[in-house]
This record gives sequence, structure tokens and C-alpha cells, in this order.
Amino acid sequence: MRKLRKVPKDKKTGIAKKYLSGTKNRSAKAAEIKKTAALYKKGAFIDIKAVQKSRVAQDVTKKQKKTTKRRNKK
Repeated sequence: MRKLRKVPKDKKTGIAKKYLSGTKNRSAKAAEIKKTAALYKKGAFIDIKAVQKSRVAQDVTKKQKKTTKRRNKK
């Protein structure tokens, strides 16, 4: 069986760094991920809208600039 490479994890939270990149508050996002994972494991109800809202609130990306429409060359 093929061995898989270990994923780099955040020392403080133990969550993969990939999931915490680009957030305002790393510990809050990690807590939300852990809470959702625990609910999923139990088979309990997960409020997807609340999860989505918290993840969007954590996002740091700047507003996208409006792109101009490309014109076809004649």
C-alpha cells in the first residue's frame, strides 16, 4: 500500500494549515471546524447556513474588481 505524505498542521489547533489559511481569526475558524466535525461524527443536525455564514465572515480576501468585457479582435 502506498504511503501518503503527512499534511502540515497548525501547532496550536491541530487542524491542517490549508484550512486555516486566509482567515482573520485562526482559532475561531479552527473551533468552528472542530465543532462541525464533532456534530457530523455524532450524526447530529448541522446548520449549514450558519456554518457558511461564519466561514464567509472569516474570509480576508479583498473585494473583487469589476472586470471589463473583452472585445473580439476583428
